[in-house]
Amino acid sequence: MKIAVVDIETTDFLNEGGLIVEIGIVVLNLKTGEVRQIYDELVKEDGFEKTHERSWIFHNSDLTHEEVMKAESLDKNKIQRILNQYPATAYNKRFDFDFLKDRGLEINELPCPMILATDICKIPHVNGYGYKWPKVQEVWDFLFGETGYIEKHRGVDDAEHEALIVLKLYEMGIFEVAA
Repeated sequence: MKIAVVDIETTDFLNEGGLIVEIGIVVLNLKTGEVRQIYDELVKEDGFEKTHERSWIFHNSDLTHEEVMKAESLDKNKIQRILNQYPATAYNKRFDFDFLKDRGLEINELPCPMILATDICKIPHVNGYGYKWPKVQEVWDFLFGETGYIEKHRGVDDAEHEALIVLKLYEMGIFEVAA
């Protein structure tokens, strides 16, 4: 009953040439609730350069362009070994997993907590039709109340909090893992 929860930070969207700059992975034990960090790395992919200083991530977190400039390349083998051990999910799974799959990684995918939380949070979509996909912060506040948590937009910290969201959804019978 252990699963991986993955969170990546990027310079942009995949279809706009975004590059991975950080990956955080935690293992969540769905029986005990234990969350354990197993991967927390900055990544400097080919093509990362000075112009990426303008990226959203460097203005909305404490991650700096300089830190990424000093980072190692993406260690696909190490990440694949983790993904081979555990079924995995990510908040806004399509975003994170599309990047990883684009880099050649294979993932045994579990449901997306963002999609599952949409009908729980019931945040009206701006166009008036249905509900919007809630942000991590919105789901956290809905499920846990005012805890003082503010999403850091950093790989492993976000993965830890997203794992607690997954655990709560699991306990509610909403997040299901095939036996």
